[in-house]
Amino acid sequence: MFARPRVVVSRCLGFTHCRYDGSMISAPEVRALEEEVEFHTVCPEMEIGLPSPRPPLRLVGEREPRLLQPATGRDLTDPMGEFVSQLFLSLPPVDGFVLKNRSPSCGIADAKVYSSTEKGTASARRAGLFGGAVRERFPDLPTEDEGRLTNRSLREAFLTSIFALASLREAEVSGRVRELVAFHARYKLLLMALGQARLGELGRIAANPDRLPVSEVFRRYQEAFRAALTRPLRRPSGANALLHAFGYVSDGLSAGERAYFLETLAEYRAGHVPLSAPVGVLRAWIVRFDVPYLAEQRLFFPFPSSLLSPADSGQGREPS
Repeated sequence: MFARPRVVVSRCLGFTHCRYDGSMISAPEVRALEEEVEFHTVCPEMEIGLPSPRPPLRLVGEREPRLLQPATGRDLTDPMGEFVSQLFLSLPPVDGFVLKNRSPSCGIADAKVYSSTEKGTASARRAGLFGGAVRERFPDLPTEDEGRLTNRSLREAFLTSIFALASLREAEVSGRVRELVAFHARYKLLLMALGQARLGELGRIAANPDRLPVSEVFRRYQEAFRAALTRPLRRPSGANALLHAFGYVSDGLSAGERAYFLETLAEYRAGHVPLSAPVGVLRAWIVRFDVPYLAEQRLFFPFPSSLLSPADSGQGREPS
């Protein structure tokens, strides 16, 4: 039912004992994805020849930080840059990244930056050298760290994106525009929730009125689709998409059921409940009334439900 996403992940997140102190991070929120995701593990520090354990690395210098190893005096900035260039050249098409937070190599936003190699307090935070290169090279691919994935809303957004991109990649491999049209149909309501303008733009690309080559159609669609996914879902647009879906089942509902849904939708629009509240109600009615069109919509079934734990508290670090 779902294409299998390819995700590049920091190797220390439950895969190998490769951290600077020889340890491995327990990251159940990452390993829980293993049955549904094709992981490509990487440890940039070991890839440039460092052992585990090893003296820790540090980002030094606020403007253009260098990657230094204070205990040995080594400057590993250039070796890291060479590794990054080689990796990006050899990397197959991927759908996202999960990297180690706070790491001077893998951090995506929160690696400590020091003014010198001497002991002292960090003066700033920024992306590590590898994490920053990922963000620069793949600005429109979903990229998270294991800390942010403990937040339910962030994890849902990440999973929705990687499974969508994997499905689009699978359609592109087919080389048939009709597969793109079918993909667009499945994501119509999700795109509507992201904004009517995006839905219209992508619909025009998929329709291909200018009879462009298939490869060009996919290139344009993929570029616009990735851009759409990078924008957070706005509640007014989300509510409009859900109201549109509600029209497919409303005739079979009692007056009380209709009132309950509209009240839940108003609470979502006002920011009092998450998207999952009205979506959950509609999902039950989709099954109850057996509505094939809605059952195929990825707004309601964006990824395998097994990837979200019912015990999840929803706590975790919010977006910065």
